[in-house]
Amino acid sequence: MLCFWTTARRRAPAWLGAAALWLPLAAAAANAAAPAPLATAVVTGGQQNGLQSVDGVVEPVRQATLAAQVAGSIVRIGVQVGDRVRAGQEVLRIDAQAAGQVVQSNAAQVDAARANLAVAGKELERQQQLVQQQYISAAALERSQAQYQAAQAQVQSLQAQTHVVQTQQGFYVISAPFAGIVSELPVTLGDMAMPGRPLLTVYDPSQLRVTAPVAQSALPPSLDGAQLELPGGALVPARGITVLPQIDAATHSAQIRFPLPALAGVLPGTFVRVWLPSARATPSAAPRLSMPLAAVVRRAELTAVYVVDAQGKPTLRQVRLGRSQGERVEVLSGLREGERVATDPQAAAQVH
Repeated sequence: MLCFWTTARRRAPAWLGAAALWLPLAAAAANAAAPAPLATAVVTGGQQNGLQSVDGVVEPVRQATLAAQVAGSIVRIGVQVGDRVRAGQEVLRIDAQAAGQVVQSNAAQVDAARANLAVAGKELERQQQLVQQQYISAAALERSQAQYQAAQAQVQSLQAQTHVVQTQQGFYVISAPFAGIVSELPVTLGDMAMPGRPLLTVYDPSQLRVTAPVAQSALPPSLDGAQLELPGGALVPARGITVLPQIDAATHSAQIRFPLPALAGVLPGTFVRVWLPSARATPSAAPRLSMPLAAVVRRAELTAVYVVDAQGKPTLRQVRLGRSQGERVEVLSGLREGERVATDPQAAAQVH
């Protein structure tokens, strides 16, 4: 009995030590399995800041679409899309062999008419001498004069036709009307050019403007203080504003234009946000919403945020943003005041 009690007494501390070691490990595993709560921020509303945003687009002031004036096969294209061209530079050529043959034919007809005119002139001189010697009647002289005048008219008519054909021969060579950049080239070598068919589009990159439609009800009485927000967030003061004197009857909006200085990377078709002074404020005007800029998720053309519900589950939602001010950004649509957004989008994307 003494020996058995001694053996049991020696085994008990080993069992208790294993249990004491297992309990902290299980607690640590449980804590590691529990996900950390997401960092969130509340979408808040603020007072009107006196500005409203409209969507604008960059367009060239000078843009020309060159079209064919004659029919023919395209035999040469000297430029590509994106190339810079000089004023008067040949950019495209249409087959002019048929026109050249017409010019040669008309030139030959002019030479023949001039020969007939010379013969008629000699005949008139002889008739005049015979009349002075009273060998022929005055009627014969009048016939000679009429033939000479007809020959003169024939020469003038053929010369005019030749000038017309020579002028048309210049239509087979398409030249740039001004220095600029080729933006469109919808034809390829061997295509058939027809009168009126667009062949090439050129625009002047040194003269750009921003055009934006503004609702008639939102058109402010004064546009002083208007700004252009370029891609990347850069703000440029809007100067030389022009409001077109016409309201679109279908959309009830007016067109406003802003000259845009020459800036690198700004191309026709670029989206630009235009900040205008707000129209007369109304008591029912909704407050502007804002949220932290860190909550924004940008994937290609998608701009979104992770909205966290009451259970802590994030959901990706597309939003439309406005102007950025410091670490916050204005929310134009997609969120409501009081909703919570995840300020760590990477962590929110891993929550399932």
